[in-house]
Amino acid sequence: MATAWIYNYACSLDEEWTFLLRSRWTKMKGLYIVTRFLPLILFASGLYSAFRSSTCMVHPCLDPVSTVSSEWVFILRTYVLWNKNRILLAAMLCFSFTFIATPFGIAFATAITAACATGSIPGITGCYQTSIGFWNFVPFLLLSVFQLGLLILTLIRAIQDWRTNTGHLYVVLVNHNISYYACGLLFSLTNMFTSLLLHHSYRSAWYQFQGMILAILATHMHLHLWQVNQHLHDSTGALVSMSDISFDNPMA
Repeated sequence: MATAWIYNYACSLDEEWTFLLRSRWTKMKGLYIVTRFLPLILFASGLYSAFRSSTCMVHPCLDPVSTVSSEWVFILRTYVLWNKNRILLAAMLCFSFTFIATPFGIAFATAITAACATGSIPGITGCYQTSIGFWNFVPFLLLSVFQLGLLILTLIRAIQDWRTNTGHLYVVLVNHNISYYACGLLFSLTNMFTSLLLHHSYRSAWYQFQGMILAILATHMHLHLWQVNQHLHDSTGALVSMSDISFDNPMA
């Protein structure tokens, strides 16, 4: 997964640095940077903990942060689609904080019991958990419900506005939201069942893979949205602010 992330970053290096250098510094840009580079920190800590028994708790406790940062990108997009409805934003943020607290609690409770054993290769130690409990599926259940709710909110707003708002940026925004939520929902359902049916070694690989894919999707979709906005600006001469989506322009 670390190799896949590095390869993906290398392929989009020119586009990403163009975005980072040309776009204005906003809260959304800061969230983009966190979402983009947090998986790299997770991979580094995961590879390190595979060889050092003293870091068993680092990796599982940071995994939820990567997923939540990706979700927040699309929480803000949904907030924009609903004309910056503050009540809706408060509800979405409260649920997202619930999703953060639950996996953190489970990760801390189960990582304490992780067994550090020597593998078949002499001198190689790692964190091997024989079981992390039946309740490990709960974070994925919460995330599935949350993503399904955001998908429904996006569809409702798209149906309401499909006649009055046919702008290219709006269409891209809606398509991105639906694609991301559908992919995230599929991953969450898969992880929920693997948490119940498979050994920890297999299911941990699945939810780490989910975190990486969602982070890549969220950042690439935001990057594409910014590029579409720049193209419209270059062709019309009128800037439609999208680089700081959801903070300045209601239609960002």
